[in-house]
Amino acid sequence: MESNRQKKIASVLQRDLVDVLQSAATQGGMRGIIISVTKVNVTVDLSIAKVYLSIFPIDKGEALIEGIQSNAALIKHELAQRTRNQLRRMPQLNFYIDDSLEYIDNIDRSLKGLDNPLKDPDSLAKRKKK
Repeated sequence: MESNRQKKIASVLQRDLVDVLQSAATQGGMRGIIISVTKVNVTVDLSIAKVYLSIFPIDKGEALIEGIQSNAALIKHELAQRTRNQLRRMPQLNFYIDDSLEYIDNIDRSLKGLDNPLKDPDSLAKRKKK
């Protein structure tokens, strides 16, 4: 169960991370890429923030998450500048891809019969859990 303090810090981080990541993407020449922060979880001791990102188009996700992770120190510094009046200590940022939208899309496609393994046996490989 998250405390109110954890929820407040998570919402502050989520709001400011959207601005930081979108401006970094546009300055980095990555037009047409949408990065949204779907969820932020902060640990009880407020030292670590797990940041879940939804990236569109999906095929750019892995490369972008690696770039974001390698620039975590710069992102943390930028966030610290923006939130210095609200937070005393900035938590360590860990970034993850939120694939829930892709998962929902796959379920939707299956329900509509678009990925029928009987008609397309090659689609079976895509359906296996990793």
